[in-house]
Amino acid sequence: MTTTDYDVVVAGAGPVGLFLGCELRLGGARVLVVERLTEVDETIKAGAVNIPSAVAFYRRGLLPEMAAVWEAARERLRAFRKEAVGKEGGKPRIPPKFAGHFAGIMMDPDLFDGSDPAWADVGPAAEAGLGVPQAELERILAARAAELGVEVRRGVELTGFAADEDGVTVHVRALEGDPEEIRAGWLAGCDGGRSTVRKLAGFDFPGTDPEITGYQAVVELTGAERLGEGWNTTDVGTYVHGPFPGRVLSVEFDGPPADRSARVTAEELQASLRRVSGVPEVTITKVVTATRFTDNARQATEYRRGRVLLAGDAAHVHSPFGGQGLNLGIGDAMNLGWKLAAVVRGRASAALLDTYTAERHPLGAWVLDWTRAQIALMRPDRHARALRRVVTDMALTTTGTTYLVTQISGVRQHYDLPGDHPLTGHSAPDLELSDGTRLGDHLHSGRALLLDLADDPKLRARAEGYDDRLDVLTAACPARPGLAALFVRPDGFVAWAADGGGTDALPEDLREALPEALDRWLGTPPNTAWPAA
Repeated sequence: MTTTDYDVVVAGAGPVGLFLGCELRLGGARVLVVERLTEVDETIKAGAVNIPSAVAFYRRGLLPEMAAVWEAARERLRAFRKEAVGKEGGKPRIPPKFAGHFAGIMMDPDLFDGSDPAWADVGPAAEAGLGVPQAELERILAARAAELGVEVRRGVELTGFAADEDGVTVHVRALEGDPEEIRAGWLAGCDGGRSTVRKLAGFDFPGTDPEITGYQAVVELTGAERLGEGWNTTDVGTYVHGPFPGRVLSVEFDGPPADRSARVTAEELQASLRRVSGVPEVTITKVVTATRFTDNARQATEYRRGRVLLAGDAAHVHSPFGGQGLNLGIGDAMNLGWKLAAVVRGRASAALLDTYTAERHPLGAWVLDWTRAQIALMRPDRHARALRRVVTDMALTTTGTTYLVTQISGVRQHYDLPGDHPLTGHSAPDLELSDGTRLGDHLHSGRALLLDLADDPKLRARAEGYDDRLDVLTAACPARPGLAALFVRPDGFVAWAADGGGTDALPEDLREALPEALDRWLGTPPNTAWPAA
């Protein structure tokens, strides 16, 4: 047995585990990420990155890498369409703009009204339109983790752990090696929907049982010319064909599969696609990659038990419709990472971790209901189909499209934080500053930010003593003359804000509220007394 000390052990090197590892390292924690798989899993999985996730990556300087992957994928799709047209004759078809879907009801981007205030000041992330395959996302995050000094050990499986008041002894075993004990201060379970960490820690995981079996795959097939393109609803279920060659999805309401972990065969996938599509000629000759899924919808009642925490699918599972799962997990990691690092480094008490469940659990509950509603609309019974027609009519209006696209995007996500300012608890607006930078450019370090837009030395004096965890920036924002100052947490959410018109001095009562917010989220700096007004 070998003993190694880390501040945090993260179980699972998917996007959530890797991103959490990066956030912890930015906060100064010593991190070990263990992953059972020896290589990145190439199985087709989530690929849609919503606005909060794109903003999170942007705030850590990762958006260019994400955008490059997305543009390369789009170029491959354009090339395929051009080649297909060349073989069939005719004019090239321009790929339609994609605004998302709800239960397979496609949104018309021309009906979307972007004047909703929730879309204001999102910044470059709003234009990213990212569709990044999960395997590519893992590679990008793994490279960033290596740059930051996060230790990632693949081919190492967590087999058990014992938690006490002072830390966690984690038991792991390499595929080729002896059992090992690793001592850490904390354990974070990012090990998926069938999480070993969650089960061994005894987290309650209530929810609703599955009623579907779904398949998503990339295949080689014949007879595809009779399949409808995009999302198709039939008397049996739902299937998808496209948007790139060989990509298929099928959903049947015949209960969950007998064994979700069994390999998906060509025969099984072909039979499902034939039943749902009603096209007996379609034949799958080869499975490139395939996965099986259900609509099992469950959520841990709490995300922390002592020194064990959960994030991503380990904390909540649901159907994949709408691509919410990956994004929900990235949000978990962004919220948890800086808080756990602050506790590890002694800058905050463990009570700060209670805000993790308080802030993230309501969003998880909303996502579960959002996916349940889609399942209800996809059922093949007459009542569901009647309701689907009504919802489709509503969705194909400006109001309906704008509501659904805005909800799918996640742009309205916020936390219930103390404070009366309209920005408090919301993702910080990506303000354009007079020096040519944007607010997001100043969050790459993973530190908190006090943005003084009023050039108020008395305000900046309130932040003295926080040099090791807070950046203070004095700048002007001509587009927002009424906004005087923002205190932005490391995750990019506004914890305190103040207005002040023009050259008017910032009211003293607003200045006095800043120390309370700093203390709540960053802890009290040692040997510091607040200066007199």
